[in-house]
Amino acid sequence: MKKVTILIPAYNEEESIPFLKKRVEELINKIKDYEFEILLINDGSSDKTLELIKKWREEDSRISYVDFSRNFGKETAMIAGFDYSTGDCVIIIDADLQDPPELIPEMLKYWEEGYDDVYARRKSRKGETWFKKFTSKMYYKVLQSLTNVPIQKDTGDFRLLDRRCVNALMKMRESQRCSKSMFSWIGYKKKEILYDRDPRVAGKTKWNYKKLVDLAIDGITSFTTSPLRISTYLCIPTFVALVIYFIYVIIKAIVTSTAIQAFQATILLILFFSGIQIMLFGIIGEYLGRIFNESKNRPLYLVNEYNGKRENNDNI
Repeated sequence: MKKVTILIPAYNEEESIPFLKKRVEELINKIKDYEFEILLINDGSSDKTLELIKKWREEDSRISYVDFSRNFGKETAMIAGFDYSTGDCVIIIDADLQDPPELIPEMLKYWEEGYDDVYARRKSRKGETWFKKFTSKMYYKVLQSLTNVPIQKDTGDFRLLDRRCVNALMKMRESQRCSKSMFSWIGYKKKEILYDRDPRVAGKTKWNYKKLVDLAIDGITSFTTSPLRISTYLCIPTFVALVIYFIYVIIKAIVTSTAIQAFQATILLILFFSGIQIMLFGIIGEYLGRIFNESKNRPLYLVNEYNGKRENNDNI
């Protein structure tokens, strides 16, 4: 019998856990052809999330959990889930039930047909502002324009990954992660299914616009070096503009027989080129910062407890 791991990152989700438990148990109890592991990653929650997870494990032996030593973020929680998963495939789902567990049978069907990555694409996104939807759409457009790797638009982390996809992702140990880009980068045989995304079943979202912007920057800079080429693209038109302006100054001085006030031209040129330099330094700084973080070679996460056993993290 094949084993399926349902991976659920959780951060301060005490209000959602009871609903999650009911929905997931009702679903997997109906599916008799697979063995299930429900793996919850407690990402340093400060509420009763861990307490509820432990209680759930006492009631159901199919439950496993990893308790982080502190909050490391959802991206790190997912790679920890890959590390600790034991299934032949892994299904990632959010604890807030915005992604319906009822899609899991359809994912399993396509997996049995030979697809390695069955990802869910949102037809609609209830409970989200128009601004968030707009910025999300623009982000995917920008990311696709900067890379030759096909990007799955309007998709999140809700997907089924075959074990060979999981093994490939486990080899990618960079500290600043963007799993959405990584899912595209590894390739393999993919299948899209459509669904309507629901509002949160309980609690409040842990994402704010600052975190979303940080994630977008990580996604672009960790996935492509195209922004570094901006300096190359800008140097040619900048040089052409400089030559044209210089010729203009000379011709105007000859035709009108009037002196050009040099300080005005100097100030404009300084402001123009300084602005370009500051922008380019900012781009280079983003990449240098990532080199600095990777060079420290720190572990991606530290585990406080795994299924009741205290971890020494020697294997991380």
